Amino acid sequence: MTWRSGLLWLAGALLFGVFMALGVWQLQRLAWKNDLVARVEARVHAAPVPAPAATEWPALQAEPGAYEYRRLRLEGEFLRSGEQLVQASTELGAGHWVLTPLQQRDGSLVLVNRGFVPSAARWRATRASARCDGPVSVTGLLRLSEPGGGFLRQNDPAGGRWYSRDVPALAAAMGLPPSRVAPFFVDAGADAPCASAEGPVGGLTVLRFANNHLGYALTWFALAAMTVAAVVFVRRDAAR
Repeated sequence: MTWRSGLLWLAGALLFGVFMALGVWQLQRLAWKNDLVARVEARVHAAPVPAPAATEWPALQAEPGAYEYRRLRLEGEFLRSGEQLVQASTELGAGHWVLTPLQQRDGSLVLVNRGFVPSAARWRATRASARCDGPVSVTGLLRLSEPGGGFLRQNDPAGGRWYSRDVPALAAAMGLPPSRVAPFFVDAGADAPCASAEGPVGGLTVLRFANNHLGYALTWFALAAMTVAAVVFVRRDAAR
């Protein structure tokens, strides 16, 4: 065997190994995604449970996947003075999420995404029609904090421009004591209290997850097979 042949076999073996590893990794991702979809489907249709207490927050932060998309019921009062608007893109178009802190009976604070409004200026002018004074009950889905901002855009707390629902940053901008703020927010359901014709529109949580891992796996395995075929073809051609 010449050094050129040895180099060809080595390059082919390396490419084959890389493509096979990527294919196996995509199969593992497929299993993970299928498990995620099944877990979320079960949670969003389960009976609502109380929000995790402060004693559970460390466990939630250590293993967020065990809590995300749980269906919760919150009891308390909205602190409307702390409301913030976060830019949103939904099936209803572009607009804003209305994030309002809710103080529970035990004194803990949970940021609630009350829903979607199409225009910030119009909402500020008409939100009196959607006031929520006094005790309320909110049913919704537990969501994890979205730190930093959106695609290519960083949150600007000083300017009041928010592109993601970054719980610690929003809580700080609202002037809430960090030790009392839950490390998650809740997407209110379609039956959100005090909704009006002007919004907020709840129940718009996106529950569709892209799942193309099987196609990716088949592509990598096909490339591995093509690598073997190419090496064999070159060797035969050289022998002729």
